[in-house]
Amino acid sequence: MKNLHDILKKENYKKVKFKITKTQHLLIKAKINGVLGNFILDTGASNSCVGFESIDLFSLEAKKSKTKASGAGANGMFTQIAFKNQLQLGNWKDVAFDLVIFDLSHVNEALIQHKSKPVHGIIGADVLMKGKAIVDYFNYCLYLQ
Repeated sequence: MKNLHDILKKENYKKVKFKITKTQHLLIKAKINGVLGNFILDTGASNSCVGFESIDLFSLEAKKSKTKASGAGANGMFTQIAFKNQLQLGNWKDVAFDLVIFDLSHVNEALIQHKSKPVHGIIGADVLMKGKAIVDYFNYCLYLQ
């Protein structure tokens, strides 16, 4: 649809560009608490998350969590959670955003093995649902309301 951008702009959607990596992941830039990072946009991930190594970078207040994380290649991983953070993707913002924190080393090791850059975290379905997301794969754009 050629005029998708115009239609969504009238509905107050914000356009956020993403790139396709060598591994066919969607790479998107996001700011957490004002700090820019690289993230995988993952429609199959239930929650957005960052790696333990990014706690200080994004000024997160990590709290204990009883939840165990599972994902491609790993199960039962220890997690922490950080409440009420500021998240920004392009011009779209959420000022009270919760993040799961867990070990992303297996993800980054796989990316590095395929000569892709490591990421700080994953933007998941929690953001996509809250922002009423529309993913335009053809034009490499994410729209959030």
